[in-house]
Amino acid sequence: MSANGKSGPDHSPVRLRRVLVSVALFGVSFGYIEAAVVVYLRALYDPVRIELNPGAEPGELFPLIQPHQLTALDENNARRLATELGREVATILLLVAFALAAGHNFRERFAVFVMTFGLWDVFYYVFLKLLLGWPASVLTWDILFLIPVPWTGPVLAPLLVAVSMVVCGLLALWRESVGRPLVLGSADWLAVVLGGVLIVAACCWDYRHVSAGGMPNPFNWPLLAAGELIGLGGFVHAWRRRTA
Repeated sequence: MSANGKSGPDHSPVRLRRVLVSVALFGVSFGYIEAAVVVYLRALYDPVRIELNPGAEPGELFPLIQPHQLTALDENNARRLATELGREVATILLLVAFALAAGHNFRERFAVFVMTFGLWDVFYYVFLKLLLGWPASVLTWDILFLIPVPWTGPVLAPLLVAVSMVVCGLLALWRESVGRPLVLGSADWLAVVLGGVLIVAACCWDYRHVSAGGMPNPFNWPLLAAGELIGLGGFVHAWRRRTA
């Protein structure tokens, strides 16, 4: 039931607060879980990295350990790598499942997914800093994702995208709660999708070199900036539309 006693979507401030608390709890907790996994992975693979690259400092991620190097050291490493890839898929599915459960409609579910994803990413780095003292700065390079190819970049890159996602998701949920839903037209969706593709491309730009064991080349900031501006442009264009 809605606030006026009629059935239909609940646009009350109480429900918005409940959704935001749920999103915050899930995103922050999931960030800790992800960071904890990295703590275990570092403990497992830092000795291997130092063995393969004498003189490497603990916690350094590059050059990447090659799959054939892992298998040569221990045949079980191939299974561990496959397990990690499966965990990454499961991570996205968990975020999708939470959004499906928390939202009333597609708009709200998409906003919940975007906001939760952003919070998860931000607090992942917060907890890594607390647990490992890493990264040294926001310009420290990280392995961001492994599917379908390695995504790499300075920590600042995913943080900028994550903060944008949190803000846009929050604003979209607020609009939904006051009965003025944020409706994206076809051009807006095109901008959001294109922006996302460009952001992913920026993070995967150097994957061949990095995958072959090279040190990262300078990050493609112009491509990331273009993706951010195009995606946010679609959001702002939809925001300026008065009603659904």
